[in-house]
Amino acid sequence: MQKLFKQILTSRVYEAAIETPLDEAAALSAKLCNRILLKREDQQPVFSFKLRGAYNKLAHLSPAERKLGVITASAGNHAQGVAFAAAKLGIPALIVMPVTTPKIKVEAVRGFGVEVVLSGNNYSEAAVHAEFLGEKTRMVHVHPFDDELVIAGQGTIADELLRQNPGRLDAIFVPVGGGGLIAGIAAYIKILRPEIKIIGVEPLDSDAMFQSLAAGRRLTLDAVGIFADGVAVRQVGKLTFDLCRKYVDRIIRVTTDELCSGIKAVYQSTRAIVEPAGGLAMTGLLKYIEETGCRGETLIAVNSGANMNFERLRYVTERTLIGEKQEALFAVTIPEKPGSLKAFCRDLVGNRNITEFNYRLRTREKAHIFVGISIRNESERQSFSRILTEAGYENIDITDNDLAKTHIRHMVGGQSTAVASERLFRFWFPETPGALTRFLEATRGRHNISLFHYRSQGGDFGRVLIGLECEPGSDEDLEERLDALGYRYKEETDNPAYKLFL
Repeated sequence: MQKLFKQILTSRVYEAAIETPLDEAAALSAKLCNRILLKREDQQPVFSFKLRGAYNKLAHLSPAERKLGVITASAGNHAQGVAFAAAKLGIPALIVMPVTTPKIKVEAVRGFGVEVVLSGNNYSEAAVHAEFLGEKTRMVHVHPFDDELVIAGQGTIADELLRQNPGRLDAIFVPVGGGGLIAGIAAYIKILRPEIKIIGVEPLDSDAMFQSLAAGRRLTLDAVGIFADGVAVRQVGKLTFDLCRKYVDRIIRVTTDELCSGIKAVYQSTRAIVEPAGGLAMTGLLKYIEETGCRGETLIAVNSGANMNFERLRYVTERTLIGEKQEALFAVTIPEKPGSLKAFCRDLVGNRNITEFNYRLRTREKAHIFVGISIRNESERQSFSRILTEAGYENIDITDNDLAKTHIRHMVGGQSTAVASERLFRFWFPETPGALTRFLEATRGRHNISLFHYRSQGGDFGRVLIGLECEPGSDEDLEERLDALGYRYKEETDNPAYKLFL
């Protein structure tokens, strides 16, 4: 332990890395009645803490080792750290990355002029190929987490934290993949401030450290999730496991939905967009406060990285409300008769905000709708289900149904043989309670709704797709009603995509 402590203090990370700021999330702190601080490792030159350990390792290589070059396997951030360090020190490098690595990370690594090989579906599979190539080339292997110098480099974060926040500090939340970051931080903190809790955070589908600590030995997961690709590790390191078993107080596991809400919390606090692994610490911190009810504590979350593919934000925003327990999803069966949809919205949904609404006429007897509603807590979600049941509506709570959230919500619809004389419209509804009810009031009578799709976009107006069955000779009446309603709209009946798919 004394050796590692000395290695942290004598680390050469600042030849390449910077001392990152410790920012207070003022609004979030006030809301949650705790002082919440964010260690901004997303501001490193490669947007990740991994530069610390990688550079420290390469800087300590002998002249003979530097001549041979280095090889490593990484899901992205360690790869960028090694590539940056190799370029700065003039050392040849070969990086093996999983084929599932976000494009932004692959391109960033190649940008440093090193060789990149894509192999395997996760870090563990890439590591096997890196070992094979290392034996052939005799290049020096730089392990992303199970190496003393790498762990020591990451441990310099702990030294900064104690200097930047010398007063009260109750807990530090750290994302966990292979364990190098939390091992370095925990070893340093527990020597100087053993009263501070060190809490790791892992995704439920990549919880190798949690499982290993529970079993008392290193376990290998059969599979790992790839949403938080930066921590998608099937087996933690031997060194890191031993250090975590001694110095880590607990591991908190979080769902994908919770992680998405943690990413949002970081954004709202800093206006920075972190990658999924980078949002783990904040997510765990929020869950800790919810579970313990603590107040008046000083809590630090390590923002470990910000290498996020922009396209992934669509998925994050889709899952955030559920992660915050602010949205519930239901599949509901309603009778197919005039006024039933209006009655459902008016009498059952009431003044709740509808976040999503999918409807497509199926038969002349009944229809299935996919509806999302805003809720304040879990009890309100359960209450809404009881209200539906008591009113005679068959319903299924699908809030926790991953298939429904990922795929089905986008596939409601299709072609219907029961629909006749249908016209299709796009609307821009104001995002206010009752907007849908006002529309139903305006179109009541001769126009049956045959298709409906809506999803809140987080703006002032929601985009809505509606199909209306129109009796012969009712076109002029319909257009007058729509114009009088005052909602912006556009007819799409002649759109070729509508004709093909809906």
